[in-house]
Amino acid sequence: MELGFITAILDFMNFEQVIDTAASLGYSCVELACWPQEAAARRYAGVSHLNVAELDDAKAAYVKDYCRSKGVEISSLAYYPNNLTEDLEQRKYFHDHLYKVIEASAKLGVNMVTTFVGRMQSKSIEENLEEFAKVWPPIIKFAEERGVKIAIENCPMLFTRDEWPGGQNIASTPANWRKLFEIIDSDYFGLNYDPSHFIWLQMDYVKPMYEFKDKIFHVHFKDLKIDYDRLDDVGVMAYPLEYMTPKIPGHGDVDWGRFASALYDIGFNGYACVEVEDRAFEGSQESVLNSLRLSKRYLEQFVI
Repeated sequence: MELGFITAILDFMNFEQVIDTAASLGYSCVELACWPQEAAARRYAGVSHLNVAELDDAKAAYVKDYCRSKGVEISSLAYYPNNLTEDLEQRKYFHDHLYKVIEASAKLGVNMVTTFVGRMQSKSIEENLEEFAKVWPPIIKFAEERGVKIAIENCPMLFTRDEWPGGQNIASTPANWRKLFEIIDSDYFGLNYDPSHFIWLQMDYVKPMYEFKDKIFHVHFKDLKIDYDRLDDVGVMAYPLEYMTPKIPGHGDVDWGRFASALYDIGFNGYACVEVEDRAFEGSQESVLNSLRLSKRYLEQFVI
């Protein structure tokens, strides 16, 4: 198993600095943030450590050579917009860039893109599945033709008022995964599996791993802590950030021994990347680096 981190937390670094940091901290890979060259629309978005729109053959060769010289792989190219947004002009903008990310992933030999399915947040699951069946097959076909796997994360993207009521990603439950994979039955369409989201959805984060073992292309190591006193006060219908807090691995409610055991049970031997969204480590650049140091130190008792 290759242990890495998502580079979005290092928005104060350029590509070379990110790779140098991964090497110095002993990480073997990075999930490289590849948003368009634009201002961030939300926290942890808008970060770009690779401008895929300008990735010619010479630049691709440079990126590969630089990573090789530092002993750091790129696990995937990461771009997480709402790919089913109801704003069709915005959706086209997202898709135009997603296609560029897919092409860049193929050119670099990474052959993996991590993203969201998305959701029309004011529409029902049934309506969203109908839209998914129209929108996503051409994207997956494009990726298939280039040998690039698409790994969709299971975050509901329902945290704050602007994402209410339905959230911005339907691919958040095993029940919905079955429907999505029935619509698109492809070896190039699978999961970027994050156990933390199951915690606040009050679901078992280990059981689905056995059913979907062949669909787990990539893994996120992120933790989450529930404030049960607060939950007793506001209930599950409150904005989730009122009662839960994203944490670094080992500082929340995920049983990492149990999770890692399941990864080995199913024979997962791919890329697993730490995702830092822990505000306790955002006070300074050194605090951010400490979050990566602590995460690696903690996780190495479970994964090698």
